[in-house]
Amino acid sequence: MLRNGLEPWHLLVLGIVVILVFGSKKLPDSARALGKSLRILKSETRAMRKESQTESDSDSAPASDPAAVSKRA
Repeated sequence: MLRNGLEPWHLLVLGIVVILVFGSKKLPDSARALGKSLRILKSETRAMRKESQTESDSDSAPASDPAAVSKRA
C-alpha cells in the first residue's frame, strides 16, 4: 500500500506548501537562522568531545607521575 511513500512529486508538493505557508520572503531568513543554529550545535558538540577526551586522558595517567597528580587535584 505505502510501498513508495515518498516520491519526487511528494517533495515538490511539500516544497510548494512550505512556500505558501511561510512566504518566499521569510524562507531565506529561516534558512540562515537554521544554518547558524546548526553551526553552534556542531561547535558545542566538538568542544564537549574534546573536553571528554582530555578528562579520559588525565584519568588514564599513572599515579606515580607528580605532574598528573597535580593536574587531577
